[in-house]
Amino acid sequence: MSGLSVRGRDRFALTQAIGLVLVFIAAVVLVLWLGWVLPNQPMGDVPNVYRPWSAAVASGQVMGVTEKWVYPPLALLPMLAPYLLFGISDYIVAWGVFIAIISTIAFVLLVGDGRSRARRGAAMFWIAFVLACGPVGLYRIDAVTVPIAVVAVLWLARRPAVASALLTIGVWIKIWPAAMLLAALAVLRRKWALIVPAVGVSALVCLIVVMLGGAGNLFGFLGEQSDRGLQAEAPISTPYMWAAALRIPGAGVVYNADIVTFQVTGVGADFFAWLMTPLLIVLSVVLAGLAFLRVRAGVDWRRMLPPLSFALVLSFIVLNKVGSPQFQVWLVAPLVLWLLWERRAATRYAIGAVIAAALTQVVYPIMYDGIMVARPLAVLVLSARNIVLIALLVGVIVHIVRLPVVGGVRAPHRSSVDTQELK
Repeated sequence: MSGLSVRGRDRFALTQAIGLVLVFIAAVVLVLWLGWVLPNQPMGDVPNVYRPWSAAVASGQVMGVTEKWVYPPLALLPMLAPYLLFGISDYIVAWGVFIAIISTIAFVLLVGDGRSRARRGAAMFWIAFVLACGPVGLYRIDAVTVPIAVVAVLWLARRPAVASALLTIGVWIKIWPAAMLLAALAVLRRKWALIVPAVGVSALVCLIVVMLGGAGNLFGFLGEQSDRGLQAEAPISTPYMWAAALRIPGAGVVYNADIVTFQVTGVGADFFAWLMTPLLIVLSVVLAGLAFLRVRAGVDWRRMLPPLSFALVLSFIVLNKVGSPQFQVWLVAPLVLWLLWERRAATRYAIGAVIAAALTQVVYPIMYDGIMVARPLAVLVLSARNIVLIALLVGVIVHIVRLPVVGGVRAPHRSSVDTQELK
């Protein structure tokens, strides 16, 4: 009987896993479809910039190599991937299929055989987040980095070298996974297992770009970002958006055709646009340093790494002068990590992230016409989203500070406990 019951439980767990995968695929397909029907063309970057950039390769113009680019050079590879899907001639449809495939692969690895309650919970969170965030979470290059980072966090404790390599690949597509690498370096003792793969992957990318003649454009994305103003949706832009909504002289929302985005104007806007990047660097270093010292003092690294990863990634959003709506998807991987390792502590932050994602979808694409002209209702929804993000950041920093020291001794760097399966 016990053997039968065990086999029965295994079959039930596998059925749950298959069910979750099917629900995830349905959610992705639904959101991809919404990209075609919601206002303000939420899939706009795919046909308007990704397709021309990738098509230009045929004429010898390689973004990030022969041309300066706003993205790191590896970002071009996912933009070329839709052309490899034979039988799909429409680039937008092919992009959606590509994102669905790589996301589903990562989701299957996350769910596993369905026996882990923590994995099922993390999987349900990802489904909820996809639905809440909407089309912008799938029709942007950021959607490529999410499954890469999710797979990385699954292997972070047991295979840190593989996780580091994956996160570094993500960095060379979109810079944000650097926050998770920094968190791991601050907390894990096996630092060389993180540093060597990161340096190796980076060296390989640099070598290929240089060999293709792109040495002068290798780090062009850093300069392109530094010249940007305050984007309308960024948390720091909230006072300027209200000033524009109240029609205060000098305040407004203007379109920057060079970077295809809306930015705010007003007293001190240029100064704050300059200030945000140094402020982000300072906060990141302070958080990483604080975590390093607390783990050295005896805080369990397994309880420190997930909230630190979440805090650093969240800092990349809250203190970012750009503030694009797709940045919300960066929160998926650190929250998956936290839900896997310490579900009870992570749940409130996961709920907050889903709320922020849902408000983001209301802002863009649903109410973006109002953002462009600073209508009060649209600015109110945007402000609520920004307040949620700031509250999450403050809350997780307090959580990090309050983590208890374990027995007053230095926490071990390895454990017999499988940190992927903590309930």
